[in-house]
Amino acid sequence: MAKVIMIQGTMSGAGKSLITAGLCRIFKQDGLRTAPFKSQNMALNSFITGEGLEMGRAQVMQAEAAGVLPSVRMNPILLKPTSDNGSQVIVNGEVVGNMPAREYFQYKKTLGPVIMEAYRSLAAEYDVIVVEGAGSPAEINLKSFDIVNMGLAKMLDAPVLLVGDIDRGGVFAQLAGTMLLLEEEEKARVKGLIINKFRGDRTILDPGVEMLKKYTDVPVAGIISYMHVDLEDEDSLAPRLSAGAGGGDGTALRAKEEAHIGIAVIRLPHISNFTDFQALERIPGVDLHYVRKESELGQPDLVLLPGTKNTMSDLQWMRECGLESRILKLAAAGVPIMGICGGYQMLGRELSDPEAVETGGRMRGMGLLPMRTIFEGQKVRAQVFGVTGQLQGFWKEISGTPYEGYEIHMGRTIWEEAGAETWTQDAGAGAEICPQAADTKEKLGSQTAEGRGRVLSRDNICGTYVHGVFDSKEMQQAVVSMLMHRKGLEADTSLFIDHKSYKEKQYDILADGIRANMDMDMIYRILNRN
Repeated sequence: MAKVIMIQGTMSGAGKSLITAGLCRIFKQDGLRTAPFKSQNMALNSFITGEGLEMGRAQVMQAEAAGVLPSVRMNPILLKPTSDNGSQVIVNGEVVGNMPAREYFQYKKTLGPVIMEAYRSLAAEYDVIVVEGAGSPAEINLKSFDIVNMGLAKMLDAPVLLVGDIDRGGVFAQLAGTMLLLEEEEKARVKGLIINKFRGDRTILDPGVEMLKKYTDVPVAGIISYMHVDLEDEDSLAPRLSAGAGGGDGTALRAKEEAHIGIAVIRLPHISNFTDFQALERIPGVDLHYVRKESELGQPDLVLLPGTKNTMSDLQWMRECGLESRILKLAAAGVPIMGICGGYQMLGRELSDPEAVETGGRMRGMGLLPMRTIFEGQKVRAQVFGVTGQLQGFWKEISGTPYEGYEIHMGRTIWEEAGAETWTQDAGAGAEICPQAADTKEKLGSQTAEGRGRVLSRDNICGTYVHGVFDSKEMQQAVVSMLMHRKGLEADTSLFIDHKSYKEKQYDILADGIRANMDMDMIYRILNRN
C-alpha cells in the first residue's frame, strides 16, 4: 500500500497544484512510483484519457511530472462550472448531469465510496500518492461532508503540508489564521507549513517563522522562492488571460513591436481548455494575447476562438459587446479565423439546443462555415490523431500536417454545402481513436480529400474539435510559417520547440527549485511517519 502526503492551501491559488507536481517529480527522481490524487476538482480545463474518460488537466500535468499515464482515478470527481451557481458533474470520467450548488452539496454525500475506491486502486499500484486539496480547509461553510480537504485527509489518514502565498501578502496571518480555525484533530494532521512564492532575502522572515512556530506549534518545512516555471494554469483566473499578457512566466512576455506575428485569442466568459494555445505563446516572434473588448482586438494576423462551456451564451456575449461584428469584418478582409471546439461551433450558420443542454432554443451562428451544430446530451470524448487532409484557401499550406489531441464536446456538427452531400461530423471520423498505450499506436488515420476529418477550412476560415492541435512541433511550424509567408517573411524553423520535451524540462526546473528550498529530510520523515 502506498505512502501518502497531502498538500492543502490557505486559499485558491496558493500554489497547491505546482507544489504537488514538484513533489511528484522529486519522488520520481528518487526512484519511487508516484501518482497524484485530487478527489474533487473544479475547472474548465479538462482532458480525455486513453479510455475516453474526462479528468482535470491539473492532475494530468501532475501525472506527467510523475512520469505516469494520466488516469481518471487521479481525479474521480470533476466539476465544470456552467453558471455562477451550477456545474456539470463528472464522476469517474462520465457526465452525471448539471446540478445547482445546493443539489450537488447533497449529492456529494454519496461520493465517499467513489473516492475511496479510486484512491485504493492507485495506492495498490504506486509507492507514493501526493494528494492535493482544494481551496482552503478553513472554509467553515464547506466543512460539512468535506471530501476534499481535512475530511479527505481523515479518510486517507494523510499527513498534511499547509501552503501559504506570500506574494499576495499576509502570509503569516494566512497560515496562523487557517490553523486557528481548524479543529484539534485537524491541527494534529498538519506536519509542516510552506511559505510559497517568496522574493528577496529569506533571513528577514526569521521573526515571522519563529512566530508561526509559537502560535501553531508546526515547523516551517520550506520557503519556496518565486519560480519562473512555465507550466499549465488550472483555471480562468490565470494571469496569462489578462489582456496583453503573454506566457505564464515573465520571460515569455514579448513586446508587441518585437513580434512578427500577432495572434488574438478571444477571452470568452466561459473559456475552457485555454491550454490549447500555450505552445504558440512560447514561439519567439509570436505575440499571443487574450482580448475581452473590441477595442483590444487591433489588427491581428490570426484570430482564435477557443473552447467554451457555454457556446451559445458566449456567442451572444460576443454579439452584444461588438466582438462578433469586428471579427466578421476581419474575416471579410481576409484575416484568418480559427475556432476550436465551442469556437468552431460558433463559426457555423446555426446552433440549436433542443434538449436544453446549454440554454435551449436556437440561434444564428457567425455564418463563416457551411455547417450547423445541434447540441445533444451525450458528450463526445475521444483521443484522436491523424494528418490534416487537403485543406482549402488560406489554410492549404498546413495540408498533410500531423496532429494529435482529444475531442470533448456536446454538439453534433452537420456540414451542408451547395452541390455536395450533407454529412455529419462524429468523433473519430477521418481520424484514428488513440488506444491507451502510446507505444502501440499505429498512425493509420488520415483525412479524406473532402476534409471530412478533424481540421476543416473554407477560404480563410478554419475549425476543429481537436484540443491540443498546436502541441506538435510540426503544426506550430506549419501555422506560424503560413502566417509569416502571408506577410512576406520567412520563419526560422530552428526556433520551434517540441512541446513535450519543453514540459519535461520545466518539471525538472520545478523539482530543482523545491529541493533547494524545502527540507526534504523533513518531508521524508513525514511521509514515513517518523
